[in-house]
Amino acid sequence: MQPRLALVAGEPAGIGPELCVRLAQLPRDDCSLLAFADPQTLLAAADALSLPLRLLDEHDAAARPGDLPLRAFANAAANRFGQANPDNATAVIAALTAAADGCLHGEFDGLVTGPVHKATINQGGIAYTGTTELLARHANCAVVMMLANDVVRVALATTHLPLRAVADAISGDGLIRTLRILDAALRAQFGIAAPRIAVLGLNPHAGEAGHLGREEIEIIEPALALLRNEGMQLIGPLAADTAFLPAKLIDYDAVLAMYHDQGLPTLKYSGFEQAVNITLGLPYPRVAVDHGTAMDLAGKGSADPSSLFAAVAACARMAQVRTLKQ
Repeated sequence: MQPRLALVAGEPAGIGPELCVRLAQLPRDDCSLLAFADPQTLLAAADALSLPLRLLDEHDAAARPGDLPLRAFANAAANRFGQANPDNATAVIAALTAAADGCLHGEFDGLVTGPVHKATINQGGIAYTGTTELLARHANCAVVMMLANDVVRVALATTHLPLRAVADAISGDGLIRTLRILDAALRAQFGIAAPRIAVLGLNPHAGEAGHLGREEIEIIEPALALLRNEGMQLIGPLAADTAFLPAKLIDYDAVLAMYHDQGLPTLKYSGFEQAVNITLGLPYPRVAVDHGTAMDLAGKGSADPSSLFAAVAACARMAQVRTLKQ
């Protein structure tokens, strides 16, 4: 059976609604979709794009281009593309929470999320650091952020931290937890029987035997040794400046970077438009677009939908593999 995915449009004033409209134009044989969004915003986006859109009851199946089954979450205030309104923050978070509830209770096989505007949610009186953190709290589990495209998968040991705080945030226990989540997800959701994970060092040249820092010797290497004894295939710690060479990447199923800008510039250079953001560790697949709300593009019809298309395709594949593994 096709997996059923929940699709959350995200910030109504951004490009998320029009990307959903473009998505609805494509025939699908890999999954079925149910959108969580404000219906008037979706219709306005369709008008702006001069594309057909027929919003269906959530129990109906899409039958032609432009059909989109919908569970409505009405905005509190009229939406204007490019002008985020904090009054609509409650509807955005309600849609995300309802979709996550559906995944936890087996109504959906996976979750695809559009971009959310953090500042607007907080201005609306809702404490919000990001959708990844919201979903982790909602499911009460530890998670790992991984970005991926057709070239490489890059997971992060730390995420959005100032650079001077990164070294203090790297711990043996944290690396062990992260690598266990990464290894388990590669097996369960990507169908890789024996994942090979490259682990980057923190310092230039992976510390150069302690001459450029001792985190590799004192923290990273002991964590890798423990996990190798459990059967994991871990390569490293590796110097980050050569780990992404194409000849080396073919030997890895994923790379664990120690911090955000160590791993993600290479991934985005190798294919930003097709990159997706995957939350590992949740009890269901979750894939997000790898871009923001792009308020300056909203309603103009010029936003590239490639990342959302890739996110849906990736989530469908992960859901299918997960179902086969159960």
